[in-house]
Amino acid sequence: MTEVAVAVTRLPGNDDIALPRYETEQSAGLDLAAALPETVVLDPGGRATIPTGLAIALPPGYEAQIRPRSGLAARSGVTVLNAPGTVDADYRGEVKVVLANLGDVPFEVERGMRIAQMVVAPVTRIAWDEMDALPGSARGAGGFGSTGTGPAG
Repeated sequence: MTEVAVAVTRLPGNDDIALPRYETEQSAGLDLAAALPETVVLDPGGRATIPTGLAIALPPGYEAQIRPRSGLAARSGVTVLNAPGTVDADYRGEVKVVLANLGDVPFEVERGMRIAQMVVAPVTRIAWDEMDALPGSARGAGGFGSTGTGPAG
């Protein structure tokens, strides 16, 4: 696998927060931890912006995607609200995670808890090629729910 160097700094007061790391050799995402001064309770239907205590400098041409942790989602209904959130290469502020509790009971977010995962990925930039009509396709303009409705093939 290719490694990409990403500069990281711990913000003041967060020396105890672990740097994001891959939990297994084949993990795509690095776990992000909560850098809260005190426990935050997410009521059912509630949301909160949780700091990570870290700022990063991605190289040009990359983004960091902030995604839910599947275990938190499956067990507690806690997810990243704007999933995936995007950290742009030119952003230098603190990485924060918008958590939402879609579960039925309050959920406590504690300092150091792994709350989300971050995947660093290359960004593809596009150049618009404006035309009067788009080339045709078998699907055409079929929208939501239009695939898989015909005979099995």
